[in-house]
Amino acid sequence: MNHVVVVGAGLAGVRSVEALRARGFGGKITLIGEERHRPYDRPPLSKGVLLGETDSTVVDSDLDALEVDFRAGVSAKGLHPGVVETTEGELAYDGLVVATGARPIRLRGDGPQHVVRTIDDALHLRSLLGEKTTVAVIGAGWIGAEVATAARRAGCAVTVVEAADTPLAAALGQVGAYTAPWYAEAGVDLRLGTMVASVDHGGLTLADGSAIEADVVVTGVGVRPATEWLAGSGIRLDNGVVTDEHLRTSLPDVVAVGDCAAWWSRRYGIRLRVEHWDTALGAPDVAAATLVGDAAVYDPVPYFWSEQFGHMVQYAGHHDGARLITRGDPAAEGKPRWAICWVTDDDRLTAVLSVNRPRDLVQGRRLIEGGQRLDVDRLADPAIALRDCTVA
Repeated sequence: MNHVVVVGAGLAGVRSVEALRARGFGGKITLIGEERHRPYDRPPLSKGVLLGETDSTVVDSDLDALEVDFRAGVSAKGLHPGVVETTEGELAYDGLVVATGARPIRLRGDGPQHVVRTIDDALHLRSLLGEKTTVAVIGAGWIGAEVATAARRAGCAVTVVEAADTPLAAALGQVGAYTAPWYAEAGVDLRLGTMVASVDHGGLTLADGSAIEADVVVTGVGVRPATEWLAGSGIRLDNGVVTDEHLRTSLPDVVAVGDCAAWWSRRYGIRLRVEHWDTALGAPDVAAATLVGDAAVYDPVPYFWSEQFGHMVQYAGHHDGARLITRGDPAAEGKPRWAICWVTDDDRLTAVLSVNRPRDLVQGRRLIEGGQRLDVDRLADPAIALRDCTVA
């Protein structure tokens, strides 16, 4: 293998370059990215950047020292055996890393709607937030809550519209209801069970025909994997680029990482596609190992975090089909500290959500990785450390 092409210059892409070099690959590496920026981290966009705490989130990586041919402002248009079609012509490869990430979903309507996916998105949206600005946020998921937090801190009047009956419904189900009071406490008008018909100039039209006036509309209803350029390539697609536990795709010498990769988890026995920083950080080493012929398996405990309305929210694992146990009181006054643990039928921890309890997250993640059986009665007592809930 003499030439590896990495398509996508986000964190997953640049970490793939680093991992290839760390694994001893001495051939040519070409990194292409559709943005005209150096690789940067995305999580701070809806946190530090919108809050005005930073203007840059550039990844700390010396591309010159890595001897990578970095081509900014270049997009992939198609894939054929051994060749990536780009906006600057054909690019031959011996090995290929697909790291094209995901694109925000936009709603119907001819009015302007902002998203938070790129540094330019975040900086432009921040410039619009002010004390006399009215903001409508569509979606009370992770991004919607963080945008609402930043807008309120900037002094905006904020309305959040959510189609589900609770915030964070897609990620947490009914557990998300525990976060609903945070909106009112922050002075945000949260409207649950409310569908948007269209985004218009001057605001939103709702499904019931009523309207919400807003100077700024932000859409935060999820993303789709950026895989349209792979149509007709023969690569298997199903909610992203389908890979095995080695991040190997259905095409020879092609791997996929980051938001666009739907990888097989041995731990959970299902295929996962996780749109979070931790995946982009950890998956590239396994992908690089696969390309150079080393043995490696990608099977992490998924992890992500969110800062919203003064609360640190962290989650690790995968909880579908598990029963939940609550630690602490989510309705406590002030700044409550609580956690939710999801356990399997044989009392093993499969996921943990912590709110202002970072120690529970750290210890819970280790318990998930270790697979120990737990004493569920002790688990429900917030005074007992999670690490002390194992069954001998």
